[in-house]
Amino acid sequence: MITHEIDATNQSLGRLASKVATLLRGKDSPDYQPHIMPKVQVTIINSDKIKFAGSKMDTKVYYHYSGFPGGMKERSLKAEWAKQPKEVIRKSIYRMLPNNRLRDKIIRNLKFA
Repeated sequence: MITHEIDATNQSLGRLASKVATLLRGKDSPDYQPHIMPKVQVTIINSDKIKFAGSKMDTKVYYHYSGFPGGMKERSLKAEWAKQPKEVIRKSIYRMLPNNRLRDKIIRNLKFA
């Protein structure tokens, strides 16, 4: 098992998420095959010190639709970050992984310190 430790201090959320998603898929490995589960584990340290550009904390909004009329829920990044900062990072990385059967298995190799 290959382990990577990434310091999130002063890194933007999107750039950090794309870097971690690439490492979790094993695309930096010379024996990369997209259909095989990689043996890579990524640990993110200092996850609470991520920086956000400009007014993104106030303007970025996450939406969730329940499927019922009037069921559109929205929550700002500031509210999400105050509640669960690690979950915001995990979801951004999860959404950068390919939408296939391996995605749920790959995201299990993401740890926070």
